[in-house]
Amino acid sequence: MDPGGFQIGPATRTEVTYPFSPENLLEIIAQDTKRLAETPGLRETDATLFDRITMGMPGMIRHGVIVYTPHYIRKAGPHTRIDPTNEAAWNGLDIQAALEERFSVPALVINDSEVAAAGVVSGRGLEVVLTFGTGLGSAVVDDGILAPHMEFSHAQMRWGLTYDDVVGEIERIRLGDSAWSRRVLRAVESLYPVLRWDKLYIGGGNASRISSSVRAKFDSKVTFIPNAAGMNGGVRAWSLAGHNARRSERGQHAQLRGPDVLGDQIMPD
Repeated sequence: MDPGGFQIGPATRTEVTYPFSPENLLEIIAQDTKRLAETPGLRETDATLFDRITMGMPGMIRHGVIVYTPHYIRKAGPHTRIDPTNEAAWNGLDIQAALEERFSVPALVINDSEVAAAGVVSGRGLEVVLTFGTGLGSAVVDDGILAPHMEFSHAQMRWGLTYDDVVGEIERIRLGDSAWSRRVLRAVESLYPVLRWDKLYIGGGNASRISSSVRAKFDSKVTFIPNAAGMNGGVRAWSLAGHNARRSERGQHAQLRGPDVLGDQIMPD
C-alpha cells in the first residue's frame, strides 16, 4: 500500500498449515517480502521495500501483545485440540516487537476486525464492525478513536453457546446459508441494545453468504463491506489505533509505582 492507502503491489494469500508457530508466521511474511521485491515497479531490495508493517490477527491483542489468540494455538486448526507448546508460544507473545526485530521497521499489530474497521469508518459517531468468518470478529470506534478490543465472540448468545458457536463457519456449513443467515440477524439484534451504534458495518469472508431476505431486514444504519476492507485499512490503522498501539508512558509509570496504582495486520485464518 502507498501512503495514501492505495494498493501498489499484488495481494498474496498463503494457506496456514498446522501446527502453526510464531516463527512460521514470520517466515511467511519474509517469503511474501521476497516475492514483492520481484514485482516490477516496486523497490528493488528487501531492506527498502517497505517502511512499516500493519498486521491484523484474530484474538485479543493489547499494545502489540497477544493476550489470547483462538486458532493458531491448536493442533490442526480452528475448533481442534489445543497444542500446549503452541499455546505457550503464542499467548503472551509481543508479536509487534517480534516483527520489528525481524524486519527492522515499525510495526502495528491489532485485531483483524479492527484493521478492517480502519478501512471503512467515517470517524463520526459510534461505529461498529462485525465480521463473519471462522467466528465473529468485532471492532468499536467512537468518533474515530478505536475502543479497547472486546471479544463479543466469546460471550454467550443462546443455549449456553457463544456467538462463535452459533454463527461461526462450522454452523454455517451444518445449517446452510439460509438458516445461518437468520442466526446472523438474531446475533446483530442481540448486540444492538449493548452498543446502540450509529453505524454498523458487516463484513468478513462469510458476509456475502448472508441471504437477501435477511439483508432486507436491516435498517439504514447497516452497511455491508467487502472482505478487502482489511487490506485497505492497513494504512489508516496507524491513525486509528496508533495511540493505543503501545502501553502509554503513564501506564508504565503506574506499574513502577506498585500494584496499588492501576496502569495499564491481513492475516490468513
